[in-house]
Amino acid sequence: MSSFRIAMLFGALAIASVAAEAQTPGRVRGTITAIDGNTLSVRSREGQDLKIELAPNATFAYMKALKLSDIAPGTPLGTSAVKGPDGKIVARELHLFAKDRPIPNEGHRPWDLEPGSTMTNAMVTAMVQAKNGHELTLKYKDGAQQVIVPENIPIVMAVDGDRSLLVAGQYAVIAVTTDAGGKMTATRVQITKDGIKPPQ
Repeated sequence: MSSFRIAMLFGALAIASVAAEAQTPGRVRGTITAIDGNTLSVRSREGQDLKIELAPNATFAYMKALKLSDIAPGTPLGTSAVKGPDGKIVARELHLFAKDRPIPNEGHRPWDLEPGSTMTNAMVTAMVQAKNGHELTLKYKDGAQQVIVPENIPIVMAVDGDRSLLVAGQYAVIAVTTDAGGKMTATRVQITKDGIKPPQ
């Protein structure tokens, strides 16, 4: 291969690397105020008015309400949670995953639902009665967490849909990437349907 072609190849790889690094993933939580073609106008929970473009391959989902009785050892789920006064992790919500798919983003990590919150995506290995609720043992590939589940927190499962779910006035949780210029592109939209909000 000539030195010119090698230089062109490395140049293309460098450009692709910079472009990838410039795309910052994140989430927007808020109310859809308008839909104009592939552009969503969203009023974020922080009070910002945002314009978000739908990616060509964006996916859509709504929430199906479930009960604690739908959970047992062997159930894959995620939970956003915070530490309680005694240091134990307390769930804010539970969202179940399909059993025939790998657990997405398996593990335990910081989350942005509220200050100090975490997200744990894992498999339920034990479930026992606890004071003011239940305690789940969640096991993931490199660790485990004990999570207190209070009574009456949201328990849901995402159901795949299409862009017909997008309705102005509905609350949504939107996975976005933001480029260096601040342009937001939605890769996944989870939206309220039949009064059931995405709780994550």
